[in-house]
Amino acid sequence: MSMTHSPGDPCWIELFTPDVKSARDFYGELFGWDSRAGDEEYGGYVVFERDGEPIAGCMRNDGSMGPSMWSVYLASDDAAATVEKARQHGGQVVVEPMKVGELGHMALVVDPAGAAVGVWQPLEHTGISARGEIGAPAWFETLSRDYAAAVPFYRDVFGWDTFTMSDTDEFRYTTLGEGDQAKAGIMDAAAFLGDQPSRWQFYVEVVDTDASVQRATDLGGTVIESAENTPYGRLSVIVDPAGIPFAIMGPDPTA
Repeated sequence: MSMTHSPGDPCWIELFTPDVKSARDFYGELFGWDSRAGDEEYGGYVVFERDGEPIAGCMRNDGSMGPSMWSVYLASDDAAATVEKARQHGGQVVVEPMKVGELGHMALVVDPAGAAVGVWQPLEHTGISARGEIGAPAWFETLSRDYAAAVPFYRDVFGWDTFTMSDTDEFRYTTLGEGDQAKAGIMDAAAFLGDQPSRWQFYVEVVDTDASVQRATDLGGTVIESAENTPYGRLSVIVDPAGIPFAIMGPDPTA
């Protein structure tokens, strides 16, 4: 099973962690992901698999390359051209475009609001194999401290077809695509984030949010945003045993 990702689509998620073994155990138990270590050519990069197909990546943070975190990658037909556009539109380049064996080309940029986002130009590795299914990412969004700068950045750099879902003081949100066809979002999160920096995040689809929260805590995770019903499902944010946050979403049991 594989997915086709158009330019600008979220296409891969990657965990940067100080404890790869713990991460493999934790996410394997929580989401039912299998994992395999790659060849030494790729530095022992670990690939999480769902139903035998790639769903996420994992690599060790030795402390020399920034904070441990989950990252989101957006698809590109030409990583070098995308990086150049990012520079031209107020972004910063953290990792210049580089070829990763025969898998593809990657880069890492920071948008004008300060959120890091990856760029992936696929070759053999096309990205996540499923979306919106149990154990797969269901939604992607950037929580932005500078919404007015972020929206044109993703439109001009990644070619997003932007749709304003809401534009009130209480809730400003723009999506990539409209309605049921939307693939990602930009949220005006300046009030929500407090002193936290802008960031990208994603939600993994689960059968039962509360049961997954309990399972995560049993495995050594910590809840930082308790399960809450929303118009989009029952959501929760958890940090894994290494202190790295991630989000889950399941059906609203009262709906």
